[in-house]
Formats: sequence, structure tokens, C-alpha cells
Amino acid sequence: MGDVVVTGHRLHVAHRPGAPGRLPLVLVNGIGASLELFEPLVAALDPDRPLVRFDVPGIGGSPLPWVPLPMAGLAALLSGLLDELGYARADVLGLSWGGGIAQQFALQHPDRTARLALVSTGTGAMMVPARFSVLAKMLTPRRYNDRAYRREEGAEIYQGESQAGVDAVFSRVHPVKFRGYLFQLMALMSWTSLPVLPFIGAPTLVLAGRRDPVIPIVNAHIMGTLMPRATVHLHHGGHLGLLTRPDELGRVLEDFLDN
Repeated sequence: MGDVVVTGHRLHVAHRPGAPGRLPLVLVNGIGASLELFEPLVAALDPDRPLVRFDVPGIGGSPLPWVPLPMAGLAALLSGLLDELGYARADVLGLSWGGGIAQQFALQHPDRTARLALVSTGTGAMMVPARFSVLAKMLTPRRYNDRAYRREEGAEIYQGESQAGVDAVFSRVHPVKFRGYLFQLMALMSWTSLPVLPFIGAPTLVLAGRRDPVIPIVNAHIMGTLMPRATVHLHHGGHLGLLTRPDELGRVLEDFLDN
């Protein structure tokens, strides 16, 4: 792990070079989550696959920016990070909030997007929303900073996952400052991909949990219908399925990336 400066922003980055000549997979995290959240998936993937993880500005080891960055600006940061690491193209996986950056990157940089994996995610401000009680809990980073709160109130968010699995995933991540979390919320609420999904031409895997209360499963079907080269894969878990069952869903991801 180390820091990379991209257009004046210092990003905390984890880069596994993998085998020479292979396309990297960029892992873009959910709201509030530092790059350590992806550790279970990293351990399950082919060790020869190059991997890039990074903390967005204001989260984990990346300093807070002076002003909130929109999704377009965050996608531009990702492009600059690939330049700094010497990659012309990449596969991109976006988890939850990170699916916004992944979709925006594919729209802004179709020539740099090889394959796209959209996991437990939707189309931003224009999507079928979760229940109000779930949305209210997503407006605060408290579940990252307060284990008791996560166990009591977070149970509604993480339906379909065992409490032990959720605790194991969250044990790795950094505490979250409210201002950084707020900046991420602002980026999401001012963005949508819904009208432009037909213009995302990259082969796309839409991976969704049947028991996910945060992103109702109908959103996966909408994305799968509107994106011209999308395949929808449904599993029986919840919002964090990719991280709580990485062996099962890591194989799905590997098959998609290699075919």
C-alpha cells in the first residue's frame, strides 16, 4: 500500500501487480468504506490478476478534499490513477456506491473500460429506492464507527448476511468522518446513470442479492434490460454478499472476467 497523487489529490492505494501483461481489476468501494473492506474478495481471486484498490478523497487514508467531488470528477480521478500506475485499460468493479463511479468511468472512458462488474448497486438518484427505514440508516456513517449500533440497527441493512460475517467484514475498515461521508452522499444524490445506460457498451456483469434491502433487486433487472451487453446474476444473500461469500461469488466474477 502507498499514496499516489492524482491532479492534486493524494489517494491511498493498494496495488497488486499480478502477472505481467494481464489487465488489472479496479475495485471501487461502497460509501464510507476504506479499501480494506475488499480483503475477503482479494484473497479469493486469482493471485495472478493485477488488482487496484483506492480510498476516495475523504475516506480511509485519503485526505478530505476542499470541496465535494461529483461522480464525473471521481471517475476522472480513477482515470488519472490508472495513468499513474501505467495501465491503459482496466476491468472495473463497483460495489454499491462505487457502482456509480464504475458506471461513470465506463461512460467517460469507454476506450479504457474492458469489462464492468456492478455489484449491489443502482442508478443513483433515479432508481427504485429502499424502504425509508433503510434509507434513514444509510444517511449516517454510524454503522462503521459503532459496533453496537451496527448489530442493532444495521441488522435491517444487512439482511441475508450472518452477523458474524458482517462483523468480520467491518472489522477491517477505518472509522469514517461525517464530512467525508457527506461528500459521498452529495455525489450520489446529484447523479444518475438511468438515461444513459444504453450507451455503456462494455460487457457488464450485474451481480445482486435477492435479499438486499438497500438496493431492491428490481434495479438489477432494470440495469440488465437497459445495458446492451449486460448479464444479471442473482444470489441468495444480501447487500454484502460478494464479501461474505467471496469463494462462491468470486468464481462468478472470475468466470465473467476471463470469458
